[in-house]
Amino acid sequence: MSTENLIKMVNQIAQYFSGQPDHAEAVLGVRNHLQMFWTPGMRKELLAWQTEHHGENLHPLAQEAVSGAGWEA
Repeated sequence: MSTENLIKMVNQIAQYFSGQPDHAEAVLGVRNHLQMFWTPGMRKELLAWQTEHHGENLHPLAQEAVSGAGWEA
């Protein structure tokens, strides 16, 4: 899957969770969704891109969810 598609998808997920009244729960919702439904390869690719580009073009909730995830590849 292309990185562009991953960014588009994670931004859509973050937009969905942005309606949560509690910010921490919204970040956790994004993080949990990625952990449950994305393959390790997808998460690894997104994390590498986020690290290289400092979260550029990512929804703020997605940035927080990815940077604080502590995923194992």
